[in-house]
Amino acid sequence: MTRSRIYPQDLPLVAPGMRIGLYGGSFNPAHKGHRHVALTALKRLQLDRIWCLVTPGNPLKDIKELPPLETRLRDTAHLMDHPRIDVTGVEAKAGTHFTAETLDWLGTRTKGAHLVWLMGADNLKQFHKWQRWEDIFNRIPVAIIDRPGYSLSPLNALAARNFAWARLPSCKEATLATTQCPVWTFIYGPRSELSSTALRQSTKVQGTHDA
Repeated sequence: MTRSRIYPQDLPLVAPGMRIGLYGGSFNPAHKGHRHVALTALKRLQLDRIWCLVTPGNPLKDIKELPPLETRLRDTAHLMDHPRIDVTGVEAKAGTHFTAETLDWLGTRTKGAHLVWLMGADNLKQFHKWQRWEDIFNRIPVAIIDRPGYSLSPLNALAARNFAWARLPSCKEATLATTQCPVWTFIYGPRSELSSTALRQSTKVQGTHDA
């Protein structure tokens, strides 16, 4: 049995004062790179919990071949396998399709908790394409976790340039969850080479070879 609990249509348990990392994505498929991001954030940001928000579908990606939400919830929980990492499909219940909408919905249901948005550095490059991306920076602390080939993203990405003045130094990253917004930090450290895109492409190639 996995140590990560699945909440198919509900929010995980929350209480005032909790420090919770929100890690959104399609998790298609969930892989060790995702777990690396979650565990790094859990430790370095001194979080109480991490919620993996498994989305019904990413508006910026092709979802025609997206596996069912139930499958991705199960696979993500199996991969995370950690007592302080919860996996939820609550976005399907909320009817939200964009991160900003999800934060609107969560805001009235997590009062008193300290939320942090988590993402790999590969997503920072396109963050300015997200709906209401500036609003996201202004309303929730953001933590960017280092990924191979993206260590310069904080300097080059449009979002990072626009909010350069709000960057929290690494020596203070443990205070991110309770620091007034806008605030963000970049977490350097051991990196994972894995990506969902590469794994999907590898699976397709393998399927062709096996045919």
